Amino acid sequence: PMMSALLLPGKLRAKPGFSDRMMNFFQRIYSSLLSRAIRINKAIVVAAVALLVLSAVVFSRMGGEFIPQLQEGDFAIHCILPQGTSLSQSVETSMQASRILRTFPEVKMVVGKTGSAEVPTDPMPPEGSDLMVSLKPRSEWPQKKSYDELAEQMMEKLELIPGAFFEVSQPIQMRFNELMTGVRQDVAVKIFGENIDSLASIAPRVAGIVSTIEGSTGAQVEQTTGLPQITVKYDRARLAAMGVSIDDVNRTISTSFAGERAGVIYENERKFDLVVRLDSASRTSINDVSNLFVATGNGSQVPLHQVADISFKTGPAQISREDGKRRIVVGFNVRNRDVESVVRELQDKLDKADLLPVGYYYTYGGTFENFKDASARLQIAVPVALVLIFLLLYFTFGNMKDSLLIYTAIPMSAIGGVFALWIRGMPFSISAGVGFIALFGVAVLNGIVLISTFRQLEKAGVKSVLKRVYHGTRLRLRPVLMTAAVASLGFAPMAFSTGAGAEVQKPLATVVIGGLVTATLLTLFVLPVLYMWWNKERRKYTLRPSAVIVLLIFLIPTNVEAQT
Repeated sequence: PMMSALLLPGKLRAKPGFSDRMMNFFQRIYSSLLSRAIRINKAIVVAAVALLVLSAVVFSRMGGEFIPQLQEGDFAIHCILPQGTSLSQSVETSMQASRILRTFPEVKMVVGKTGSAEVPTDPMPPEGSDLMVSLKPRSEWPQKKSYDELAEQMMEKLELIPGAFFEVSQPIQMRFNELMTGVRQDVAVKIFGENIDSLASIAPRVAGIVSTIEGSTGAQVEQTTGLPQITVKYDRARLAAMGVSIDDVNRTISTSFAGERAGVIYENERKFDLVVRLDSASRTSINDVSNLFVATGNGSQVPLHQVADISFKTGPAQISREDGKRRIVVGFNVRNRDVESVVRELQDKLDKADLLPVGYYYTYGGTFENFKDASARLQIAVPVALVLIFLLLYFTFGNMKDSLLIYTAIPMSAIGGVFALWIRGMPFSISAGVGFIALFGVAVLNGIVLISTFRQLEKAGVKSVLKRVYHGTRLRLRPVLMTAAVASLGFAPMAFSTGAGAEVQKPLATVVIGGLVTATLLTLFVLPVLYMWWNKERRKYTLRPSAVIVLLIFLIPTNVEAQT
């Protein structure tokens, strides 16, 4: 008020300006359309209800994801070689892949990491490598192509390396998935059971089903078996006859090949363990194990193969547990499709395949797990927001009738939010869910403006409901349009942004803009009709049955949570 008193002119302008002429133009069009809407009021309400039902159908088939995939501008390529591959071979394969990647003109540099460091904060087997591919700015690319197209071209070249499996992701995305859910891929199928061999046989069949689903890429089975091992099976009778204990043999083998700490060497302030073991030339083959001498009870020595059966076998590479139960993971990424629909299709196919024996079961992790958790929280946040909005309306107007009428703006706005996502090809995500919550709060403002004016006219002595509707809508057309226009224009830069992080902002802004468009249009036509139905002079204090049905439909809380 103080700013208005200081800045606004004291005299009213007699000559209408451009904005006045523009609003008069809109007023004439709106008055004509409103008159027609009142004459066919039943058709208007039925059309609004039909749009609401149609939007619910569209939403149920929209699919969902945790957050939209960000374009980080770099790639993270994970390389896996067969189980038991030596560290030197892994390094050579990693270097070969780096040379292939550097042939692309879009690549700035490639940095690789193989195996785990001395401090294994990022555990990875020797046969695993991570290649961080730093790309040049898009303006320096010789050809116009998308990140997905470039990734596909890189994978085609890398697949020429025999025996290596590659999967492409993004650095932050890969680390985020791993830190949040323990797997690097977007979706992880976790298979739980008792027998590790049964799990190892089921997982490849699940991966085969995953590869048949559109949008799934790089299905990878967690390597739990197939690790080459030298197995020493003791002949206990011969050991006992020679007076040799199994503990002594184990210590001899461990000291010879793994080494045993014999002391400490100091170099200034640094210290190093002194480890005793066989020379490297005596630790190269299974024959070295067979010919290892073991001391007997009488002081003589015998080769190990005389008291044990020594052979090559494959054993478990790792035994993974979750909540105390054995499990194996089949992970895959999702491209050009939403995560929820992919998982839903996978669930149907796995149920039909019936791969699991009794006592075995699946769960799903990765970003889908985050999506389910966030959706569960939205199932609480959205109803709470709807209840709070209604309570504020009731405290403001002091009666149930006007509060319910204004509350119909919420499903009206949801119609536009759903269709806006559908038109832009965006699945439901957590950012879109936040957009719906923000939209519901803004959408009721238009209803408040209209209903408040109708109440003021009624108190001023305008008894005719029709006159209140015509006069009130004419007075409040400008603020209704301004409320929607200002909010929509404010979100427009987010909706059409192409900068860093725009993928997360777009769903939120799209929902708000689309919802405000339909909320404004439907509020200007449907709300006056509902107000007239509710305030018929001959039934001032009762509701028409048709009005009751319509209001019940409009007041059903819109399901903006993802289906899980």
